[in-house]
Amino acid sequence: MILAIDIGNTNIVIGCMKGNRCSFIERLSTVRTKTELEYAIDIKNVLDIYHINPHELEGGIISSVVPQITKSFRLAAEKILKKEIMIVGAGIRTGLNIRMDNPASLGGDLVVDAVAGLQEYKPPMLIFDMGTATTVSVIDENRCYQGGMIYPGVGVSLDSLTARAAQLSGISLEAPEHLIGKNTIECMKSGIIYSSAAAIDGIIDRMKEELGSDVTVIATGGLAKKIVPHCRREVILDDDLLLKGLSILYQKNKK
Repeated sequence: MILAIDIGNTNIVIGCMKGNRCSFIERLSTVRTKTELEYAIDIKNVLDIYHINPHELEGGIISSVVPQITKSFRLAAEKILKKEIMIVGAGIRTGLNIRMDNPASLGGDLVVDAVAGLQEYKPPMLIFDMGTATTVSVIDENRCYQGGMIYPGVGVSLDSLTARAAQLSGISLEAPEHLIGKNTIECMKSGIIYSSAAAIDGIIDRMKEELGSDVTVIATGGLAKKIVPHCRREVILDDDLLLKGLSILYQKNKK
């Protein structure tokens, strides 16, 4: 069993993986001012909650899009596990054929998503990762990573709306009972949820035209479960995709 960690702009996802089976997933808030010791305490507390002895873990691996805290979190994890922790980045073997202008610019989380997607599903495929930003990864029928899209995430759109409209207060992300809202809160919920679902449906249609074939569509990330049930196109919801990818990369690169 290994410790798999994904550091995002809003949340840090922690899970224990045995092969492609996930024992648990927990999310911590990404706080750039925390010290190495504070993150070590967070990791220890999560493992204690699930009654996992750190010394029984084989090792760990981290993907991160927040360079400011990657080193601190790695040292924190090594402090708890007493083992070396891998970082997804230069020098990691992925087996992924990246056809972008600058392959090195591809975020570690997107690399991990793609590795897991190719292991679990049939290409060509689209992978929607719905976090602070919503990213779309496009993998063609030859298993090559062609590129994708990045647009504001659901939470970012909602925060922007409430920050710039004085009479609109913060709301929770739950679909209202009816598409047509009957009050301000219902209207906001309907607008955010269904516009996000419609965006996914529209992107799928356009990507299918671009690729000239049908596609497998996978959605992952913290907000995917809020939006995917309202999509009209077939979308596979896989909450564990990124942690599965980290487990695969760990096995490919362990000494």
